[in-house]
Amino acid sequence: MKYYAVQVKTRGEEKYIRLFRALHPGCTVRIYFPKRKLAVRRRGKMIQTTPAVFPGYIFVEIDEEDSVYRYHWLFRRTDGFFRFLRSNQNIKPLGGRDLETVLHFITKTGPLAGISRVYFGENSRIVVVDGPLSGLEGNIIKVDKRKGRAKVKLDLYEDSFLIDLGFEVIVPAASPNPVL
Repeated sequence: MKYYAVQVKTRGEEKYIRLFRALHPGCTVRIYFPKRKLAVRRRGKMIQTTPAVFPGYIFVEIDEEDSVYRYHWLFRRTDGFFRFLRSNQNIKPLGGRDLETVLHFITKTGPLAGISRVYFGENSRIVVVDGPLSGLEGNIIKVDKRKGRAKVKLDLYEDSFLIDLGFEVIVPAASPNPVL
């Protein structure tokens, strides 16, 4: 399987996917649009939102034996399409660190990245127990304990951007045999 990044209209990703499926019902490519749960305070109330992990991008999974150029025109004909990444003339599948990052949100967290469970160890360092933050500890830039958010730096095609992922703090169980 090869994965490709497609740039579409920001905040119109779900609309693009629905329109693509309606226009091309026989097309069997799998399209992924990873999202994340995030609690936001609006007018004094906490509201659960589901913003995009990669705003303006969807990811397409194509079988090895298929050519991306077979589907290229189907994507281009759908309203809201901007380009395949690198460019429409130089379409490259995701690879290396880019592929690892995207697969982390596609396969490990599912279509909706939930809230991570963490605790704070020695020197107030964050320790991730489970959730979408696991495996991204080295990319955490800032932690806001009050809001329950961790700012994470993600890279995609030599471009970096920051996203917030939510977490809840758990208290680790005390060790039965303390180290002396």
